[in-house]
Amino acid sequence: MIISVSHLSKHFQVHQKEPGLTGSIKSLYSRKYETKKAIDDISFKINEGELVGFIGPNGAGKTTTLKCLSGLLYPTSGEISVLDYDPYNRKPEFLKQIALVMGQKNQLWWDLPAIDTFILNKEIYGIPNDKYHKVLEELTRLMDAKDIIKAPVKKLSLGQRMKMELMASLIHSPKVLFLDEPTIGLDTLMQRKLREFIKEYNEHFKATIILTSHYMQDVEQLCKRVIIINFGKIIFDGLLSSLVEKYAPYKKVKVIFKEYADPKKIDTLGEIDKFEYPELILNVPNDKTNSVASAILNNFQVEDITIEDPQVEDVIAKVYTQQKK
Repeated sequence: MIISVSHLSKHFQVHQKEPGLTGSIKSLYSRKYETKKAIDDISFKINEGELVGFIGPNGAGKTTTLKCLSGLLYPTSGEISVLDYDPYNRKPEFLKQIALVMGQKNQLWWDLPAIDTFILNKEIYGIPNDKYHKVLEELTRLMDAKDIIKAPVKKLSLGQRMKMELMASLIHSPKVLFLDEPTIGLDTLMQRKLREFIKEYNEHFKATIILTSHYMQDVEQLCKRVIIINFGKIIFDGLLSSLVEKYAPYKKVKVIFKEYADPKKIDTLGEIDKFEYPELILNVPNDKTNSVASAILNNFQVEDITIEDPQVEDVIAKVYTQQKK
């Protein structure tokens, strides 16, 4: 077991101040605090080589959890084991085997080329010359970054800088990688390239990876298993396919009509998700999809009909909505 989390909680004391000058003066003499439960009694385990999606809305506790796992925050209660170490002790032997990459933070020197940061990290982690050059060559190949590692960071695009940030964090070949929103702010093409890199890195180096992202394509294309956290609590831990089956046991039947169709007749076939003539989208239970499609073709003038699985974004939104009720 590479990562083990048992009944982990992290609480913060948040200062509550009344508005205006009067409130500021009062806060000098009497302060009120509210306990914020960023993480509230969560438990999970992750095996070697797993690539797990750790998802939830803003403020759900994702980043706080990763900071506890990497040793940046001390938990209020509970136990954590990463590579058989207590992360908060921050032992050099532990730090040499992990990496935390945050999409909104950077470690590169703005005026210097990324290769200088790689060399600095080589010395910090005590990487032998042979291993350093071998890993650098492999990462450069995976990232297709041969032409940019020697260019000043300030001359690089956002996507290119993110490539260099990842390479700087991986130069010591960490066994455990925490990725917090690695594709945030990137265009669609660069997101796809980074996803391909993360997948290949996971397979090539057998690294254990926890990935947080608000882009569901990241999770859908990279992670078989997902952990969903909301209000500091885990509300789902399992296969992504099982999540879809549990919360969205239906398919979407999309129809383009040749002639106008009576909504009352359509309503008997399934739940109307959208109907703006000539387009219709029906939510139909999985076991009735074929019969509903046949009924539509037999009873209406149809230009085109397609059957699709629900979008993962819609499934996740449904999970959050059900939890609030």
